[in-house]
Amino acid sequence: AKIYAELIGGGLSADAYHLTAPHPEGLGAVSVMKNCLEDAGISPDAVDAINMHGTSTPLGDIAEAKAIKEVFGEHAYDININSTKSMTGHLLGAAGAIEAIASILAIKNGVVPPTINHFTDDDQIDPKLNFTFNKAQKRDVKVAMSNTFGFGGHNACILFKKLDA
Repeated sequence: AKIYAELIGGGLSADAYHLTAPHPEGLGAVSVMKNCLEDAGISPDAVDAINMHGTSTPLGDIAEAKAIKEVFGEHAYDININSTKSMTGHLLGAAGAIEAIASILAIKNGVVPPTINHFTDDDQIDPKLNFTFNKAQKRDVKVAMSNTFGFGGHNACILFKKLDA
């Protein structure tokens, strides 16, 4: 089998804030991304792309965007952020696997897939973050993160690295 990327880290967290809503400040998302970076032994500024959980729900997307800014600081503005759910819908149990594959393909192909059907900004989400809106963007992705969050605050995050990076 041809190998396109190396799995370098993973993280888990459980915030249990509410059955269907994340903590408003994204505390569970902050925790899982920090756990993942620590497991991989890399700094936040090594990440080039994030495939966010991104369900296009106001509470979820706002909390995750806040969490990305908290974890990555100023580097958050240099990251390509996208949501493949904009193209596939929410695949529930299969979502994490499909989004991991999309992250690996971003590394392999040097293209970050778009977050499609974006028409209106949310005034609670920093417009300077690059959500890769409506059009794929070429980028040499050396490290990609994929977030998957579930009902009840069950959060998972994985990191992939280009083999020659």
